[in-house]
Amino acid sequence: MVPLRPSRARPPRQGNELEYQPLRESERLNSNHPRALSFQRFFQITFIIPLLLAITVIVAGLMMMAESITSESHLRLSTVTGYFSQDESATNPDTFDYLTSNFGLISRSYDSDAEFDPDGRRTQWERFEYQINKLNAESGPETSYRLLYLGRHGEGYHNVAERRYGTEAWDCYWSLLDGDDNGTWVDARLTPVGIAQAETAHRAWGTQIENKIPFPQSYYVSPLNRCLATASITFRGTKMPHTEPFRPVVKELLRETIGLHTCDSRSSKTAILAEYPEYIIEDGFAEEDPLYDPKLRESDTARDARLRDLLQNIFTHDKNTFISLTAHSGAITSILQVTGHRKFALATGAVIPVLVKVERVPGPLPKMHIDPPSTAPICKN
Repeated sequence: MVPLRPSRARPPRQGNELEYQPLRESERLNSNHPRALSFQRFFQITFIIPLLLAITVIVAGLMMMAESITSESHLRLSTVTGYFSQDESATNPDTFDYLTSNFGLISRSYDSDAEFDPDGRRTQWERFEYQINKLNAESGPETSYRLLYLGRHGEGYHNVAERRYGTEAWDCYWSLLDGDDNGTWVDARLTPVGIAQAETAHRAWGTQIENKIPFPQSYYVSPLNRCLATASITFRGTKMPHTEPFRPVVKELLRETIGLHTCDSRSSKTAILAEYPEYIIEDGFAEEDPLYDPKLRESDTARDARLRDLLQNIFTHDKNTFISLTAHSGAITSILQVTGHRKFALATGAVIPVLVKVERVPGPLPKMHIDPPSTAPICKN
C-alpha cells in the first residue's frame, strides 16, 4: 500500500486524486520531514517522557528509603556500675540510707585523679565530676555519660490510705474512690510527713553542696501534685543554678503507673500553672488528663516502655550531663529497669543517683514485650 500525503490546501474531492500524492522514498527516510517529526514528538510525549518520569520517581524513592534505613538510629542506655553503692548487689535497699552515705557515692580513686588531684585535696564529688567530664571528653560524638538524680516524692495521702486499709483492699476498692472520711487522694497531695521528708531532702542537698556535688543542670518533674510539691520544697532556696527561680520542666510521661487509682490522675494544666506559675509545661501538654483511665491499669511493661520513651526524648534534646528527675516509685522502678540498673526500691522522699552511658546506635528502637492493661482485682471480702 502506497502512503498518501494529504493536501494542505483543502479537503480532497472525489475523483481529484491530484490532491493526494504518494510519499517519496526520500521523504519516507528523512527524519526531519514534518510528518516524521510529528510522529517522534507524539512518541516522546506518549511513552518516553512518562517512562523517564516514572523511573526518576522510583529511583528517588529508593534513595530516600535507603537513606532512611541507614540514618535511623536510637539511644542504647546502660548503667555504669562501680561509682554508687546502690549499684552493688551487697547493698540492701531496705537498710540503705542516702542521707548518711553521700547519696551513695563510693569512696574510691579514679583514673583521672593523678592529673586532677595529685595532692589529694579535692572532695570525692569533685573528683567524680572531673572523671565524668573526662569520660565525656574522650568519648566519640555518639557516646555520652549522664548522671540522673532520681528523687521520689514525699509521703502522700494515698500512701497513708493504703497502709490504713492494706494493699489488697486498697487495690480492689479504696484506690478507685476519691477519698474517705479522712480526706481525698485524687491527684494526692503531700501529708505533713511528706512535706517533712521533702525538707529533709532539701537539707541533704545542702550538705552535698558543701561536699561539692555536681549541680543539676536540668530539672524535670512529674505532673502529679505530690511531685510538683516535693521538687519545689527540695530545690527552692538551695542557691544552686537554675533554682532561683526554680523552673523545672513538667513531663507528662514521668508520672506514676496510669489508670484505676484516682491518686494517679492529674489535675488540669490550668490548675498546675495556677499553683506553680514558674514551672515550665512541656510542649503538647493537654489541658485535661489524656492518659488516665478509670477502668484500666497500665501494666508494668507498658510503664517500662513509656519511661524508655521519656529517656530517649530527654537524652536526645537535652545535652546536659547532670539531670534531676522528681518522680514516683513506679516511674523510678521503670527507669532503673530500662537502663539496666539492679532493682532498688526507694522510700518516700529518698534519692538515688544513676550513671548512664548513652550510645547512639544504628537501627530502630528494639521492640519490647508489652502486657495489656488490667482491670481492678475483685475484692475477696
